[in-house]
Amino acid sequence: MEGPALAPSLKNIAPQQEYLLQGSILDAHTDALLHRLRGLCDNAESSFETFNDYEAVYMLRNSSTTQQSQYVLFRVRHALDDPDAPDHIRYLGQAEMGDRSRPTLVRACLDVACSSNVREFLTEMGFRMDHDYVAKGIFFHKGRMKVLVYKIYRLIQPGSTDQKNLEQLGSSHLVELSVVAPLGQEQIGEDMKTFAEQLKPLVMLEKFDHRRLQ
Repeated sequence: MEGPALAPSLKNIAPQQEYLLQGSILDAHTDALLHRLRGLCDNAESSFETFNDYEAVYMLRNSSTTQQSQYVLFRVRHALDDPDAPDHIRYLGQAEMGDRSRPTLVRACLDVACSSNVREFLTEMGFRMDHDYVAKGIFFHKGRMKVLVYKIYRLIQPGSTDQKNLEQLGSSHLVELSVVAPLGQEQIGEDMKTFAEQLKPLVMLEKFDHRRLQ
């Protein structure tokens, strides 16, 4: 089977890190947060964008170890509102939580565009779909920072993105503040912390250890 066409070539991609803060806000207060973001972000009245994405998470367990935590995850995202756009495959490393002085979560990140047969390719490689969902929301830019405000929808029937098959989860929107940058740019974390302070008390953006949720 022909593998997915990754673009650009993986060998030409410099090591990247994602700096991340996360929080949530009740649906009833989301409009107030969006109003605040329009005032804080770059040309927000004309440049904010909506998204409606389907994401499937594929897992490959390491059969040579008895530890259940040994696995690899790849995330494949497809834009439902732009069917002609390429799919994206994303790898996220384990969060670096050792340095408590860091204001944000930091993890390795690799994100590339790929052909539409990437899911079949991962299955042939031995990956199995762990879960999938639809994310709908809005994102803003503040310099190199990206702010996402979005809702997660569970697929009642996995793989089907028909509107009747979507079930919203909870009564809150998720909020993410992130930057993807080359290694060694620690000042980013301080800039993100400063920006997050301006969103209080509407939303408290913090760094979460996702390993505690597994």
